[in-house]
Amino acid sequence: MNSINSVDMTQLLNRLRATAAVAEGRTPEAVDGGQRVDFAAMLKQSLDAVNETQQSSNDMAARIDSGDPQVSLEEVMMARQKASISFQAMVQVRNKLVSAYQEVMAMQI
Repeated sequence: MNSINSVDMTQLLNRLRATAAVAEGRTPEAVDGGQRVDFAAMLKQSLDAVNETQQSSNDMAARIDSGDPQVSLEEVMMARQKASISFQAMVQVRNKLVSAYQEVMAMQI
């Protein structure tokens, strides 16, 4: 099962540095060791991971509701909490992105 924790923090930091380098007019290769950064793909991967976590949580809840003896209440509660936390984290990331966008748009050229 994919989760938000599976995203390598070092890769994320390198991608953010590369994005900052582009904003400063430098090439991302100078920061990221020659590796191109696809921010949209990274964001989509994170959104897909959050969606997968929520779907898994819903499936487990449906299985326990139907009386499946292989699923325990504790597992369902843990899956629900993981889904909730990953969604809250994604909302915070979205809020930061919107804030950064508004800040860039307010800059004078």
